[in-house]
Amino acid sequence: MTFYVIDPPTVPSVAVAGGSARFPVRRIFCVGRNYAAHTREMGFEPEREPPFFFSKPADAVIDSGRVMAYSRDTTELHHEIELVAAIGREAIDVSAADALSHVWGYAAGIDFTRRDHQFRARDSGRPWDLGKGFDESAPCGPLRPAKPGEDPAAGRIWLSVNGVVKQDGDLSEMIWKLPEIIAILSHSFELKPGDLIYSGTPAGIGPVKPGDVIAGGVEGYGDLSLTIGPAK
Repeated sequence: MTFYVIDPPTVPSVAVAGGSARFPVRRIFCVGRNYAAHTREMGFEPEREPPFFFSKPADAVIDSGRVMAYSRDTTELHHEIELVAAIGREAIDVSAADALSHVWGYAAGIDFTRRDHQFRARDSGRPWDLGKGFDESAPCGPLRPAKPGEDPAAGRIWLSVNGVVKQDGDLSEMIWKLPEIIAILSHSFELKPGDLIYSGTPAGIGPVKPGDVIAGGVEGYGDLSLTIGPAK
């Protein structure tokens, strides 16, 4: 038996649709600027260059239905709705043609961003960790198990704030499709069961404030909702 000098941290996890089972989370990978219109609103021209990635800590994930504290140390907390893919089978140097066979399930998620920190880091050539990898920054709806051969290549992806739709796009607008994203990641990392991939956001990102009610979803892959609470 192993004895630890402190109590081991709780294993982060995501709900599974239709039951009480949970999906344990190992790592969270995110894709930057993967929709053309969003790329333009961020001040860049979309080109099919190699995708770039950043990470969030596994315990940044929180369930749908929660009250999420407004993040400390920011005045620009922004929403970004995304399709989330959960890896269920080890993927190392896989091809795009085989990539989706390694997916356990899909969900709707939000990549919350402290935009002020992200922009300061970007403009000074520093890492994005303070802007992206903070507490409760990766809400995720219940995972829906993937069907054999299922490819989420199209379908509405949307987000509303207080009932007003702010983001409204389609998965078909992705510059890099999910099989390509998984394949490229698998050449740089040993993807393992428990890894989550947030696949990018459509245009319409914007700020939230305490008291806001957020709802969003991905057609065919579920919804999520949460309320922004006061800062801790």
